[in-house]
Amino acid sequence: MMALKAKIVGGGYYLPDRVLTNADLEQMVDTSDEWIVRRTGIKERRIADNDVYTSDMAFYAARKAIDNTNINPEDLDLIIIATCTPDMYTPNVSCMVQARLGAVNAAAFDISSACTGFISALTVANQFIATGYYKKVLVVGAENLSRMTDYKDRNTCVLFGDGAGAFIFEASEDEGVLATEIGADGVGGKNLTSLAFRDDEAEMAKRVSKNKQTLWMDGSEVLKFAVRTMVQATFDVLEKAGLSIDDVDMIVPHQANIRIIDGAVKRLGIDSEKVFVNIEKYGNMSSACIPIALCEAIEQGKIKKGDTVVLVGFGGGLTWGSAVIKM
Repeated sequence: MMALKAKIVGGGYYLPDRVLTNADLEQMVDTSDEWIVRRTGIKERRIADNDVYTSDMAFYAARKAIDNTNINPEDLDLIIIATCTPDMYTPNVSCMVQARLGAVNAAAFDISSACTGFISALTVANQFIATGYYKKVLVVGAENLSRMTDYKDRNTCVLFGDGAGAFIFEASEDEGVLATEIGADGVGGKNLTSLAFRDDEAEMAKRVSKNKQTLWMDGSEVLKFAVRTMVQATFDVLEKAGLSIDDVDMIVPHQANIRIIDGAVKRLGIDSEKVFVNIEKYGNMSSACIPIALCEAIEQGKIKKGDTVVLVGFGGGLTWGSAVIKM
């Protein structure tokens, strides 16, 4: 019997209707459209309404993925949701989505590794499928980052948006996830923080709004980490799969900052046409970035059946992850 792989059989995504433009931000904080575009590549981002939570967006994306796959929710064996912005600490988002979908036969749990979350969840799903433990797994990246954004901090408030992307993975003998690579550098975790129960005077002092739940980031340190790890994680996962960069049809990176993506493209020595970018429309949606970008790349015909695709991300923790998928 051939080793099983986790094959993508369908996907879907959800984006809030409300658009927050750079012009809007100019009215909220000391910034400019020219500065934001030059430093980040972002022109606008989506913001969820006050009564829309991560579980809502995750459900909408999951429902689309199920409809596009023509399966029943009862067929799902497992639901994994990657998020760092849950509605509640318990029940977790995946259990809330399981109930709403009616996926009564599915186990459910969340993964929190910030922007790396979708690849972390995909890696776990692949392991369950490769061992034959489960046959159908729903993986969702969903974030409500506007809830933790400090809109008085001009260095971070221009970056983040909300959304959710979902994919269903199914056991296959010939196509699917060829290899994954995940890692962490906990020493660097201090460069990107958001507090929960912990009280920390030094962390509070960093925050413009003095709200410990808002996200604080040392942008220059994270940028250096991101470029380095994006490149290394790409080469490492290709080596695991027995492939080279020349075998890759498309790279779908985490959409954090256009300077990070451009820096990685140069170091990888590839044509920018082989890298899918949609950051200008949505900004950084943490774990939702990669699945939404992958959905859009498929919709636009930039990724087709039989293509070899690399997903690569990095995030808080600090963490990183990559995956090679035969579509």
